[in-house]
Parts: sequence; structure tokens; C-alpha cells
Amino acid sequence: MGVLDGVRVLDYGRFIAAPWCSALLADMGADVVRIEKREGGEDRWVQSVTSGGEGGTFLQCNRNKRSLTLDTTTDEGKEITRKLVAAADIVVANMPAAGMRANGLDYETLREVKPDIILASATAYGEGGPYSDRIGFDGAGQVMSGAVYRQGLPEQPIRTVVPYADFGTALTMTIGVMMALYHRDRTGEGQYVEGALLPTAMMLSNAFLIERDLLGTDKPRMGNQGTSVAPCDLYRTSDGGWVLLQIAGQPMFKRWCRLVGRLDLFDDPRFADDDLRWENGDVLNDIMAQWCADKTKSEVLGLLDGAKLPAAPMHSTQDVLDDPHVAAMGYLQRVPFPGAPHDVPIIATPFRMSATPGVIRRRAPLLGEHTDEVLDEIGYTAADITGLRDRHVV
Repeated sequence: MGVLDGVRVLDYGRFIAAPWCSALLADMGADVVRIEKREGGEDRWVQSVTSGGEGGTFLQCNRNKRSLTLDTTTDEGKEITRKLVAAADIVVANMPAAGMRANGLDYETLREVKPDIILASATAYGEGGPYSDRIGFDGAGQVMSGAVYRQGLPEQPIRTVVPYADFGTALTMTIGVMMALYHRDRTGEGQYVEGALLPTAMMLSNAFLIERDLLGTDKPRMGNQGTSVAPCDLYRTSDGGWVLLQIAGQPMFKRWCRLVGRLDLFDDPRFADDDLRWENGDVLNDIMAQWCADKTKSEVLGLLDGAKLPAAPMHSTQDVLDDPHVAAMGYLQRVPFPGAPHDVPIIATPFRMSATPGVIRRRAPLLGEHTDEVLDEIGYTAADITGLRDRHVV
């Protein structure tokens, strides 16, 4: 039995922030109904990996959900929305405030239908400021948070390819939703939970902002080197592999010195603490690069592990799929999907609970796969549904 069994969620989300939030709720037992346009939400078809056109991120972010197609702009579509909301506990969406109002998904409208409803929405910048009406994807949060200014090469800032602002916002929204459910259980009151890409990205890069504000300085972009410690970088090995090493603190630095045969660095004033080691990081990184150059990746990792130093191999995507620890831990679960060449490796619930673990119970839905089922649950007959389909409402 899932901890959220009996909780009904309406998912009007697209792409990542809202859909991943509702997917986590679904993993924990919530009944999540994804409502999308009759032709399918745009996010369904991005990065296509199946013969039907569904994308990889869609398959990840929409497991454990049912799919209802609906034209929410029609009068009949709006009536269906009201009936769905009346039977729901949570509505999840990600669109600007104007779009929420146009679709009858703003908090005031939802409360008129269901007074204790919980609305969770994700936007790019949050509501109430001069940017609130702007639209934006993950990259907007990254580049406006100060993070991209600090990462990349000296002459080339580089945005992170992983959409961390999107997934981070999904996680903060999920925390907010659970807090709202807890509050509702205690008081009977619903509330509005807001997540946004920019504050999520700022949360993750807050230390850079603190450093700038208090010290008045910005450290330069340094590729894969550390932002505050050294040696720290990706180092190439003799067989073409790459290994990450991150040294922090005096005990760890001394163990590294012993490993690379440089006891003379113990008392060198250039390397007396982390800040000084970072300032003189080129020297330390060069030593480490030379030490790795005549050793294989396996040899480097074995020696670093023996010295109790934090290191990791750079994995290719295939390396991740083949990794024995990933397999032993069950981090990727193979889920069949129509039109996929074989079972799809979907990330398991990214946190574990001993009594009520998250479960992938079903694959992501085909477009409109559960339309009849969901409409039947809110009182529509087979004839009603046929009429709605004939009138292009569903």
C-alpha cells in the first residue's frame, strides 16, 4: 500500500517540472491523471525513442499515470474540468498565471469548485515580479542564477546539459505538496504551492552569490577544476579514460601527497589550506595529471580508493547502463512500452522509504489511453463519451 493511496492528482503539467513532481506522487501511490490536448502535449514527442514518437523524458516523467485527452477551451471541456477538480485532492500545472486563468486552473477558480484543493504550479520566474509573465525553460533559470557565469571555460560560459533547474523545481514542489497535504490533514485547509525555475537555480548556486556579496569578487571560470579546492579536476589516464578527484581538507591533502610521492608539499606555504591550494591549483592539478598519465583508469581508481580519496570514473551513458552498482541497487527499472525496441530503463523513485517505498506500477500512458475510464468515474456514460468524441471535446 502506497503512502498516498486514495489521493487523486490532476496533472496539467508539461515537460519536466510539474510532470516529475506528479510522477513522484504517483510512485508513492497517488492516482495521477495526466490531462493533455487531443493531439498530445508537446512534451510527449520531444526526443523521440519509440515508433509511436514518445520521448525519453516523457517516458521517465509520466510513469504511473493515466492519460485523458481534453479540449479545455470548450464549454463541455470546462465542465469536465470542474467535475475532475471536484473529485481531486491536488492539481499540478506549469504555465504562466494568464494561462492558468484561461484554463480555469487559477487557485481562486479551483477553490470555488473544491474549497480544500491544493494547487501546485511551476513557472519560470515566480508570480509577483516584473518577469512573471515571461515564459522560460530550464536554461533560463541556469543563466539568470549566476551559475553559468561561473562555469565553463575562461572565454566560454557553458550551460549544463542536464536540466537541473527543472528537476530541482519538481523536487521543491513535491516537498511543498506534501507539506500542504500535512497542513490540510491537520486543518482542513487547502493552499497554493508555487515553484519556479529561477529560485531553484539560485538555491543551488547561492554560495556563489554569498561569496560575491561579502567579498566583492567572482572566481574565474575554470572548466572542470574545483571552485574552492585543489587538486580537483578530471584527469586523463593512459587508456583514454577520465577520473575525477576532489581533495578538500588537510588530512585528505596529506594522503594525496603521500600517494603521489610529494611529501615536500606538506610544509609548502602555497598549500597551507584549501583557499591557498585553490589559488595555486594549477601546480597541484599538473602534478595529478602527470601522475595519472602513465596509469590506466582502473589502476588510478584502485590507488585512489586505497588511499581513501574521493574519486570516480567518468562514465559514458553505456557505462551507466552497464554499471554493476547501478544494477545491484536497482536504480534503473526495465519497463516495457509499446513501440520501444526493448524494455525501457526508467529511473526508480530517487529516494527510498523502508515502510512505504515508491513503486513503478505501470508505464507512461499512450495518448488518451484512459479517457473512457476516467470519464466513466466522474459519471459519463458510454453514449456521453461517444458524443464528446464526435464533437472533438476528448
